[in-house]
Amino acid sequence: MKSVILFRHGKSDWNSNYGQDHDRPVSKRGIKAAKKMGRYLSNIDEVPDFTISSTAIRALNTAKLAIKAGAWGTDLDHEKKIYESTVKTLIDILSTQRDDYENICIVGHEPTFSSFIQLCNNNNWIRFPTASMARINFGIDKWSEIGFEFGSLIWLCRPKKID
Repeated sequence: MKSVILFRHGKSDWNSNYGQDHDRPVSKRGIKAAKKMGRYLSNIDEVPDFTISSTAIRALNTAKLAIKAGAWGTDLDHEKKIYESTVKTLIDILSTQRDDYENICIVGHEPTFSSFIQLCNNNNWIRFPTASMARINFGIDKWSEIGFEFGSLIWLCRPKKID
């Protein structure tokens, strides 16, 4: 079985001088939430084997903050295609991953993540606020076999729900 943790970037800072949307940083609230979620994954013993982040500053910083706060010990890569991606793009990215990775975390954006979750959750829409995580299990042995028909939403966690 393979699993994916979708991790939406922390709240961004709309008041900063960022120029383009891609360069928008994480806000103080987003920093706090990213660290909280990183520790949460460690506490529930679900640290990913590998993490892939969007190249957007807010997503990449969210990933780095979570990895450090949770002491994940996981490698981090970045993928430009995650920024403004479709659900098919995410599937394509996952389908090329190494099979020794059982649990992969993708740090990215809406509306792609809620659409991805919806397709793995009997078409039920969910609200997916900033810094939220969702774990989806796939009944497959190789990443090249990935498809929505094999996915099942296991849990959804929002930073406000963690003590």
